[in-house]
Amino acid sequence: MKAEIIAVGTELLLGQIVNTNAQFLSQELASLGIDVYFQTVVGDNMDRLRQAIHTAESRADVLIFSGGIGPTQDDLTKEALASVLGRSLHYDRMAMDNIDRFFQGRKIPMTENNRRQAHAIDGCTPLQNETGLAVGNAIAHNGKYYIVLPGPPKELIPMFQKQAKTWILQHVLTHEKPIYSKMLKFAGIGESALETRVLDLIEGQSDPTVAPYAKESEVTLRLTTKADSESEAMAKLEGLEKEIGARLGDHLYAAEDVPIEKTIVDMLTELNLTVSCAESCTGGLLMETITTIPGSAAAFHGGIVCYSNEMKEKLLNVPHDMLEGENAPGAVSAETAKVLAEQVRMIVDTDFGLSITGVAGPGYSERKPVGLVYIAISRRGHETAVHELNLKGNRETIRIRSTKTILYHLWRQLKEIADHA
Repeated sequence: MKAEIIAVGTELLLGQIVNTNAQFLSQELASLGIDVYFQTVVGDNMDRLRQAIHTAESRADVLIFSGGIGPTQDDLTKEALASVLGRSLHYDRMAMDNIDRFFQGRKIPMTENNRRQAHAIDGCTPLQNETGLAVGNAIAHNGKYYIVLPGPPKELIPMFQKQAKTWILQHVLTHEKPIYSKMLKFAGIGESALETRVLDLIEGQSDPTVAPYAKESEVTLRLTTKADSESEAMAKLEGLEKEIGARLGDHLYAAEDVPIEKTIVDMLTELNLTVSCAESCTGGLLMETITTIPGSAAAFHGGIVCYSNEMKEKLLNVPHDMLEGENAPGAVSAETAKVLAEQVRMIVDTDFGLSITGVAGPGYSERKPVGLVYIAISRRGHETAVHELNLKGNRETIRIRSTKTILYHLWRQLKEIADHA
């Protein structure tokens, strides 16, 4: 079963808003075992919209529309689809009552064009809008299936999850097995290196399938299969997951779609361990990344942004002759990273102290190149580990990669602790 998503709105073509609906719908359809081969964006133009519908009908079984069902004259989705299907429009009574109540409750007059939001194509199943006014439509016609949804995500998402998905299961997937997926998350390895190590599994796939995806400093493998039940699917995926884990266990930090900082916060909490941070070139990004995770307060106790040499010296006791002088290693050095990690751990009194110092750019610092970064992890009762990084990219990329890399090395240490617990 193939689907095409048709996003309607000139504002999408102008780049005034981001089409997050396509991402959401693609993920939802994939979970139902429906393949999305094309995503189309078309402006508010009747002829081009009808043409987009005809094109989509030639290559997809399910057409899902987002947007273009509001109250104004340029909201043309229902009119265009009705024209292509050779059907008429009528006002859905429940949707019209909802619109009337909306304006009466606010004691403002309703303009006539708002009635357009209650339009329904003859023979469709109306999809009521719990968070807005425009009613959605779902209709089967000549072996094709059409679902019309509103554009605002706060309206589209609940309408799809609560109504459109049920309609698809009842009318479209009557003989299709649902698709099940498992996400394996990796850090400390690039997409190309990871793919090389599982290339035989990717090339030899049939069912289950393996597909790699990359984000900044993290790689995901998506394992997918079709089955009659979730338990059957998980049994089919188990062997493949074990094989991948045997090859990439030093990088596989989670068997679910979570960022590495979530795994780290969970591990620190479970092991009853704490962490603090000293940051220079990342300017607090490491601490921000950790504290975005709910419950991080149990593990993260605090930190210091020591951007200047003065702050490194005053707040974290880095020796002046280590930072400045003819033979000084400088702020961007393994020596300084080590002191920063050890001092912040002792000052905040945590089990781990993390530090990052380097050159994020755009220019050289201390005659050292952009992308040269030192990270250090001080662990209570153990030798401090220092790593030199030579990163590529712009300023923001270097900051993100520095942050993700130190989190990866912290995860390696926590994994070792957990394995021996």
